[in-house]
Amino acid sequence: MQKKNIIGTSLLMGSLLAAGSAPVLAGGKIVIDDTRWISVGAGIRTSIASVSDAAPDGSSSASNFNLENMRLYISGQATKDFKFYFGTDRMWDGEYGVLDAIIQYEPSKEFNVWMGRMLTPADRIEMNGPFYSLTWGQYTVPLYPSDNDIGNGANGSAGTYGRDEGITAWGALGKFQYAVGIFDGYSGAENQSDAPLYAARFAYNFLNMEANPGYYTSSTYFGKGGDILTLAISAQSQDDGYGTITQSGSFTGYAIDGLFEKPLGGGAAITVEAEYKSFEISTDAATPVFGMFDGEAYFVSAAYLLGNTGGSGMYQPYVRYTDNSPSVGDSSSLTEVGVNYIISGQNLKLNLNFTTGDANASGAKAADDVDAITFGMQFQI
Repeated sequence: MQKKNIIGTSLLMGSLLAAGSAPVLAGGKIVIDDTRWISVGAGIRTSIASVSDAAPDGSSSASNFNLENMRLYISGQATKDFKFYFGTDRMWDGEYGVLDAIIQYEPSKEFNVWMGRMLTPADRIEMNGPFYSLTWGQYTVPLYPSDNDIGNGANGSAGTYGRDEGITAWGALGKFQYAVGIFDGYSGAENQSDAPLYAARFAYNFLNMEANPGYYTSSTYFGKGGDILTLAISAQSQDDGYGTITQSGSFTGYAIDGLFEKPLGGGAAITVEAEYKSFEISTDAATPVFGMFDGEAYFVSAAYLLGNTGGSGMYQPYVRYTDNSPSVGDSSSLTEVGVNYIISGQNLKLNLNFTTGDANASGAKAADDVDAITFGMQFQI
């Protein structure tokens, strides 16, 4: 989700030249003039998983190849203060479409405004996106509406992949960071009042400031960010954002997340990440058109970067535990044990992990406990 710059393609250069500009290549950007530039990037995440008892016969293991993300990033600047960002990805229905489309007014460190289709301010794992997580499977706790909407039958009416149309003001005051936004939110027929979604995230960096584009986050800096201890709280709320047409209700949720990372010398580092979530829905609708988790959830992750042990990369073994406790229904949990092989930070890494349990991003227990072994590859440029 964060932006990556690369040398522009000949096709893009040709279209710029045809427009009468005279772009030159500089620092991975296509520079049009003293203030205008454009850059292009890409990201891919792909994996293969062997899942126990997941074959059609109900007892054999299933082998699944997954293209989890295939993103194109385009960013640019029109003036010193006005920029734009555009991104695509493989959507939940298998088609490729618009992920982000943002006009960015960035006059200062303290105050900036983005408008368009963007990430709703939320907890760290949703602000990471899949490319800047610590673990391969970070989406095992219930997600906010704009991420929970994927594939549940609402056809993107509450957003997609954590994105929604709206406006966000963000910035940093010393070591305090904020992001506050208003969005369409759930816009199905149940939202008779056309109530918007309000979203906010507030974070304080007790040690070094985390360095990310905009109000985005990461769950590990591989020790390159120095000593980090950040605590944050996020919250979202929407009236008529849940239920049925005859029994619409409101959704309110908040999350507290923390990240600690400390370099140990020789390239080694320890990382600890944790989060607690509480979601509440105020309706008695038994079969809501748009369903949301109601209850509490948490996860804890810990990793150790081994440092310079030879070879082209570094190993980062980790463990993660997730627990989801809905107000009604069965609780679920999941344990993930894995290792990242870091070749070039989050731009090039391999992952091997083993998971056991039944927790998932809906917060509900979807099936019996299963075991899975997954090998994944991530590439960005």
